Amino acid sequence: MTVVLKLDAEHPQAEVIDQAASVIRAGGLVAFPTETVYGLGGDAMNARAIQKIFEAKGRPADNPLIVHVCDRAMLDLVAAEVGAKAEALIAALWPGPLTLVLRRRSEVTEAISAGLSTVAVRMPRSPIALELIRQARTPVAAPSANLSGRPSPTTAAHVAQDLDGRIEMILDGGAAQIGVESTVLDVTSEPPVILRPGWVTRQQLEEAIGRVDVVATEEELKRSPGTRHRHYSPRVRVLIVEANSPASIDRLCWSLLKVGSVGFIGHTRVDIEHPQFSAIVLENSVEHYARSIYSALRELDEEGASVIVVEGINEEGEGAAVMDRLRRAASSIVDE
Repeated sequence: MTVVLKLDAEHPQAEVIDQAASVIRAGGLVAFPTETVYGLGGDAMNARAIQKIFEAKGRPADNPLIVHVCDRAMLDLVAAEVGAKAEALIAALWPGPLTLVLRRRSEVTEAISAGLSTVAVRMPRSPIALELIRQARTPVAAPSANLSGRPSPTTAAHVAQDLDGRIEMILDGGAAQIGVESTVLDVTSEPPVILRPGWVTRQQLEEAIGRVDVVATEEELKRSPGTRHRHYSPRVRVLIVEANSPASIDRLCWSLLKVGSVGFIGHTRVDIEHPQFSAIVLENSVEHYARSIYSALRELDEEGASVIVVEGINEEGEGAAVMDRLRRAASSIVDE
């Protein structure tokens, strides 16, 4: 049985952090909140702990992990070199939802990076995450704390749904503030390349270091988690209606109700009264979508919907991250 411990998100209790850190130091796994989503943490310098992360999640071995550090000095334990652009990004945007792909030190197990010579690293902003890493006294590898392919967890309850009994401990610090994963930027390329859009936008990156590319090759995508396998998806079909699609959401939902139960997530109020129809109405804002979308997908999945229809939003700024996750969760996309 997994131990669940509650703590204050802004001022985490030292005794709880000490318990969790001791689990990490002993090679165990602890799920903990970051500002993006909940992560599943293990000692990044312990090959057996890394193996346990993959086993607990059912994660493909070719999907790299993100290593979390608590300060600039700890970065040098995992990264072989940190260039001028990476330093500028660290100064401007760490701690925060930005992951940098750097050259990996040989002391770090290849399994973290799926056998590649690079390593993905970030410094989270969450006080719980930072203090846990600090007390563990080691970099912490931490992918999202869910079963592989499922919607990422934004609460401790989501973690327990997927991983109860598979890991030693869950730290419950309330709901994640942002709700979608970090931006992943490969700074081993010139110019740097966004491998996964996230809450840090291209504009913010370019304000710090100049030109940044957004089109990555298949070979480059291997360096980032969450880019090549289907992710973020409930067990049932997910249909995405693009923001500018002329398709009628009402007509689409009525047609789907002919063959089964339908769930809807979006900012448009759908005028359907039917015992097999459920709707979760969100604000038409990227912040609310980001905080709510994974939870909404899980809720409708648990209610037994046969298919979930999701209304997309504008892709400007942080909206690109939300739409990236929705498209990766989708079974199909309606755009005409």
